[in-house]
Amino acid sequence: MTAPEYEKLAERGSSQPIAAANLPVVNEQNASPEVVRLYAQFRKDFGRPQVPGILQCFATHPPLLEHMMGLAQSMLFVDGALDRRHKEMLSTFVSAQNQCAYCADSHGFSFRVQGGSQEALEAVMACHLESEAITHPQRALLDFARRITQNSQAIAQADIEALRAAGWSDLQIAETIHVTALFASFNRVVNAFGLPSQDLLAIYEKESDDHA
Repeated sequence: MTAPEYEKLAERGSSQPIAAANLPVVNEQNASPEVVRLYAQFRKDFGRPQVPGILQCFATHPPLLEHMMGLAQSMLFVDGALDRRHKEMLSTFVSAQNQCAYCADSHGFSFRVQGGSQEALEAVMACHLESEAITHPQRALLDFARRITQNSQAIAQADIEALRAAGWSDLQIAETIHVTALFASFNRVVNAFGLPSQDLLAIYEKESDDHA
């Protein structure tokens, strides 16, 4: 599989080695043979020349890296019960809630590449769910993700019924729970390692201006 956003990144070619502020990641130069093999598999499967910083964090434990690559391929970067655009909307929103600049930027970039509007992105990044750029069903889904992020123990049957009434299926609700909970972990891994934002949104906006 090759995600459209990875095709855009591939056009830019390789960039500088990734440096985390707090704890070293496993870059190409210090990778074990097992990790080198997994990085090569990532490039083959995803078509991106540079392995993302978050995977370089997971590479400190190679079995975890392999599982996360499988998760990306089978759930995060494919249409499922939720389409890619809604997954990226959720990922960006949860990352903004968790103050993870790296993930909010990278998944905000993916949201735009998947067809999300600039107005919707701004609302999601600001966690402003009353924006007219957010539809009623999306507002219900994002508010549910916020409740999971901030107060998951308070989730009740009434919350599920409200989502059903907004038009979401049980499988879509379940996938929302999974994506939200996964990003609770991803955001904390990235923040604790100290990965800086890749500024992908700035690159996207510049390229959009250049083609305007």
